[in-house]
Amino acid sequence: MKLELQDIHQGYGERIVINGINVTFETGKIIVLLGPNGCGKSTLIKTIAGIMKPRNGKVNLDDVDVLEMDPSERAKRIGYVPQNFVYMPYTTVLETVLVGRTPYMGWEPSDEDLSAVERSMRMMDIDDLMYENVNELSGGQRQRVFIARSLTQDTDFYLFDEPTNALDLKYQLDTMDLMRRLVTEKGIGVIMAVHDLNIAIRYADDVIILKDEHIVLHGPPREVITTESIADVYGVNAEIVENRNGLYVLASNSINQRQ
Repeated sequence: MKLELQDIHQGYGERIVINGINVTFETGKIIVLLGPNGCGKSTLIKTIAGIMKPRNGKVNLDDVDVLEMDPSERAKRIGYVPQNFVYMPYTTVLETVLVGRTPYMGWEPSDEDLSAVERSMRMMDIDDLMYENVNELSGGQRQRVFIARSLTQDTDFYLFDEPTNALDLKYQLDTMDLMRRLVTEKGIGVIMAVHDLNIAIRYADDVIILKDEHIVLHGPPREVITTESIADVYGVNAEIVENRNGLYVLASNSINQRQ
């Protein structure tokens, strides 16, 4: 299965953020979007999800325009976790995660729906929080709740906008290990926008770097994340080192730092 972006243009008011992007995403991979603040990572994620209508171009899922799909059917094919969550403050974790099963549910949740919720909460290590109110959780706990909610959708593609941002180190690694396992075992596709170059270099199958409204680099992380590209895209001097656990990016200082 594939998501194909054809000549995507996007922006806000008169400001152009994405200008003529053409790229195809396939299942069975983790694709990481990188780039400086304001380069269009979140905007591109929202456009793929059908949250924003492209100013020009189309997003096709297996040759069908996602905007022409029934919203319920689209929700069965594409899951989306934004940076900022909208939720009812006094709903429980269980009720919140169950929302992810809306495309499949009738008037009441089935045994299959409840099993999917239980499985997703267990995967995100929040089953002990199921009766807690979401507004009483920490930011990191809420993040895990909303990732669990998306996992209950059982989709072909998952779109994550900074999924590890609020998580502590343990849950960053646990969440990314889970993504890798799901991609390997279920053959799903994961597209995520992140800032952490070390997450990208460790977990991505492909990396897309955005800058100045365009894709400037696209390929395997070892080929795309280099000292040269980091200097050009982020304006930072960095060293890439390797040990028995893999490659790591060590940033040293900003280039032409203001005094």
